[in-house]
Amino acid sequence: MVVLMLGDVVGDAGCARVRKGLPALREKYGADAVIANGENSAQGNGILPSSAKYLFDSGVDVITTGNHCLRRKEINETLNRQNGVLRPANYHQSAPGSGVFTLDHPRFQLCVINLQGVVFMQQGKSPFDCIDALLDGAGTKNIVVDFHAEATSEKLCMGHYLDGRVSAVLGTHTHIPTADARILPGGTGYQTDIGMCGGFDSVLGIKKAQALYKMRTNLPTRFDNDPEDIRLSGAVLEIDTQTGKCLNIESFCFI
Repeated sequence: MVVLMLGDVVGDAGCARVRKGLPALREKYGADAVIANGENSAQGNGILPSSAKYLFDSGVDVITTGNHCLRRKEINETLNRQNGVLRPANYHQSAPGSGVFTLDHPRFQLCVINLQGVVFMQQGKSPFDCIDALLDGAGTKNIVVDFHAEATSEKLCMGHYLDGRVSAVLGTHTHIPTADARILPGGTGYQTDIGMCGGFDSVLGIKKAQALYKMRTNLPTRFDNDPEDIRLSGAVLEIDTQTGKCLNIESFCFI
């Protein structure tokens, strides 16, 4: 089984680039399933029912999110419908939706789990304790974890903690792809951050002049998504469906 995962999709331009480029990516890698982090897919940030639908219509099978997923209240009903849009599983139990989704394919099942880190981020339940409980009920060995976290140390700890227990741990949130895609000793594919689908000549997908002003002055600043030079970043995994082990992992960044 080949699974392709796209990093954080940023705004309308990122969504449009996914729609334009995903068919060629699926063909290039022979992808059986596509996951995308859509927590910034709405213009500005957050995710809306319309941006989720746009990604699904573009060929995405499962949408993960992160710390911005509940910023737009309109998404709550979509999350509650359990249709493949996830929020971090370690959110408070009162949060709408679920952090786990199993994609049923004629040839395989793929369980996608969404977690959020707690280091330098809003506090939630321990992602380590949360994942232990979730794995017992996964129902398949083919498991991909989107770990949406700030600290590289926390992401690395999660990768090693889950090594041999899941097919892959792929980091999101920082929007910058890391050069450490590899298979850990126990057979788990890992990359600290798979990057974003957003403006390359920007600051994390935000127009750089606005980000610079905020960084220099620390004054309230309106951020706009940069619509230029949109690149698709992510990772592609080959998974042995009998064992759930990762056979190969490759990161990519395409203009």
